[in-house]
Amino acid sequence: MRTAFFIDGYNLFYGLLAGTHYKWLDLPALLTHITKIQNPASETTQVNYFTSPVLPSLATLGIKSKEAQDTYIRALIAKGVTVTLGKHRLEHGTAPRYIDKHTPASRQDKVDIWDLEEKQTDVSLAIGMYRLLSQQQNLQADERIEQIVLVSADTDMTPALKAIKEDFPEITVGIILPHREGIDREVPGSLKNYAHWVRKNVKIAELQAHQFPDRVPTKKKPADKPHYW
Repeated sequence: MRTAFFIDGYNLFYGLLAGTHYKWLDLPALLTHITKIQNPASETTQVNYFTSPVLPSLATLGIKSKEAQDTYIRALIAKGVTVTLGKHRLEHGTAPRYIDKHTPASRQDKVDIWDLEEKQTDVSLAIGMYRLLSQQQNLQADERIEQIVLVSADTDMTPALKAIKEDFPEITVGIILPHREGIDREVPGSLKNYAHWVRKNVKIAELQAHQFPDRVPTKKKPADKPHYW
């Protein structure tokens, strides 16, 4: 079963990897492992990763965080992953003042904030899934993708999955939720409704077993694991 993966990098990082020692994740190997458990006939054909560049001014370690992300992206590309970058929008905004959890938010009591929003990533991912299936209709049957696997818990992907189910009913849709084992979260119903199967979490042992080597060769400078990862 020829399989294409579509990964929401922001969702993956904050849902699965933040605060762990497993950030140097070999995504193609891990995802292939999970889908083969689900169906031993699965064959990884492509891995598509969508994210936005870190803003050093807002990152915990500043420019080091940006350099670490850049290095990881180079490692992914060296392993055959297609990376699509969006962008962050940072603008002045306002929001209701927080007093305590018992006091309701009020539109009459607002404070100035920096409004940070990731742009284009979700749209690029959704369009990417749909375009792939649309453009392969003229291919021979043995060249076509047979399974799409979404790695995200973002319910904004629901309309795209609904369109895929309606327009390409022959395609198997799988979802891997980027949740660590031991963190109990419900499966978003709107995603589950349009998937043939859902993996609810990723085991710690799987993260440990699917890390890149400390140095990943590339066509240019090797990608070395950030020392604090």
